[in-house]
Amino acid sequence: MIEAVERLVKLLESENVEWEVFYQFGRSGSFRIERETLERSQRKFYSGIGLRVGLKGRLGFSYITGLHPGEEELKKLVERAVKLAKISEVPFRGFPAGERVNRVKGIYDRAIDEIPFEEAHRLALEYAELMREKKGEETLSGSLSLAVGTSGVVNSNGIELEERSTYMGVSAYAVLSEPPGTGSYRQSFTSLQPVEELERAVEKAIDEARLSARARKLEPYSGELVLEPNALASIMEVFLSNLYGDEVYHGRSRFSKPGEVIGDFSLVDDSTLPELPGSYSFDGEGTPGQRTLLVEDGTVRNFLLDHTYASFLGMESTGNALRTFRSVPYIGTSNLILEPGEESLEDYEGVIVRKVFGEHTANPVSGDFSLTVELGYVVENGELKPFKDNMLVGNVFELLRTLKPGRKAERISSFVSPRGLVEGRLV
Repeated sequence: MIEAVERLVKLLESENVEWEVFYQFGRSGSFRIERETLERSQRKFYSGIGLRVGLKGRLGFSYITGLHPGEEELKKLVERAVKLAKISEVPFRGFPAGERVNRVKGIYDRAIDEIPFEEAHRLALEYAELMREKKGEETLSGSLSLAVGTSGVVNSNGIELEERSTYMGVSAYAVLSEPPGTGSYRQSFTSLQPVEELERAVEKAIDEARLSARARKLEPYSGELVLEPNALASIMEVFLSNLYGDEVYHGRSRFSKPGEVIGDFSLVDDSTLPELPGSYSFDGEGTPGQRTLLVEDGTVRNFLLDHTYASFLGMESTGNALRTFRSVPYIGTSNLILEPGEESLEDYEGVIVRKVFGEHTANPVSGDFSLTVELGYVVENGELKPFKDNMLVGNVFELLRTLKPGRKAERISSFVSPRGLVEGRLV
């Protein structure tokens, strides 16, 4: 426990309240490449302490930035949180009690933690040089980011936890002007990656842009088609809010309790997987991370829950309380995994949708969606005929009832999924 938090805890122990202290500190280096030239290099530091207090069934929250506050600043932090609890409309259902936490392996890499900013800058320059070497008619841009952060939580029920993690993010964008085409690639890691991963990012973006430049609008189509993991991620985003505990409790979900059959696939949220960017040993309230089976063989088994909404629903927290020191916890995913199935889809011939966008415009409760196809293609006798600018339309619940996952999974940051065979409609 850092020294400022120790002093804050001593102040809180003299108050007649339940309390929780959440703290964070870390740094990041980010590099932006525009037109194959490193245009921006930025280094950021952050730190702060968030305080929640529970008083007579109501919750108060306040925070400060920095980790070296004076005694008066800490006293004012406590006073603000207690004062807000007295007038709050936010219900308080207690804080979690201490449970055994199993540490997740591979989410901290000393190489990222100790890399000098100058060396990271040289890596970004090398990334820009790679783009210049590989470009054809495309204009290439991208980003590289490295970060290390520590978070900790202490509460009046005996929780005292701290964890450090690291992050590396890579993105690449390719643009063709005549004929017009765009391509993109992004990936994230918990460890420092070799230059080959940067090369892979550039090549993937270029390949996609060249495919996009050949694409034309497809004639309206209804029937069997394959969604690649990028497109499935957008579909799952529309569906997933129905599984958030707060949405269930407030009646903004299609479901009121587990048990409804929605298809024939399995969906898992798992924060305990080694070396994945969505992994953690404990969530923002100190609840241990876990593997949560959300959908099993098509049946809804669990919701995503923090401590508060688990209490409201008479269930147990799934360890999905996410937060920063500036915010109270909110429910979110860790690593989302669509389990592979039995379909052999790698050599599929027919209509394939790679990327869509516009999922934020869909209605999660009704399930109706209309997503723009950024890129797709038809495979006939091994030949790719790309298309774009169609609309993938339908209802997410009807589409998921037809979903048959493929055998080979692919990871896109913290989403892991195979291709999926569905009945769909393109207009």
